[in-house]
Amino acid sequence: MMDIHRILEKLPHRYPFLLVDRVLDIDLEAKTLRAIKNVTVNEPFFTGHFPTRPVMPGVLMLEAMAQTCALLSFETEGISLREDQVFYFVGIDGARFKRPVEPGDQLVLHAALDRARAGIYRFNCKAMVGDEVACEAAIMCTMRDVG
Repeated sequence: MMDIHRILEKLPHRYPFLLVDRVLDIDLEAKTLRAIKNVTVNEPFFTGHFPTRPVMPGVLMLEAMAQTCALLSFETEGISLREDQVFYFVGIDGARFKRPVEPGDQLVLHAALDRARAGIYRFNCKAMVGDEVACEAAIMCTMRDVG
């Protein structure tokens, strides 16, 4: 379990772009992590997406899954980002959106490390609302020095 204070220590993202509220569980042996994003009507993107029927943009669901992947990478590798490093989202395969995500939903984010080669991590990810898949994709990320 990881609360928001620990997430803020691990991820460089801040409001309005921090999209993980809590880590529910981590299995270091299986290299999986499950986190949540509480979706509220106060999210800034709902003002324009869409005013009469607020729906969480698909790209932000993907970003929430990528942030979940970063947390899994840091925990499985036992590392933290230095101030001169970033964890980039570098690729996506097979993204599918199965159900809209609306205010009041709780997005449960699942990430499983598929492979890590030459500094590129590939994850199988899923975002669920209850027992329904909202989004799924294979996400690739890497850590790079920026300083």
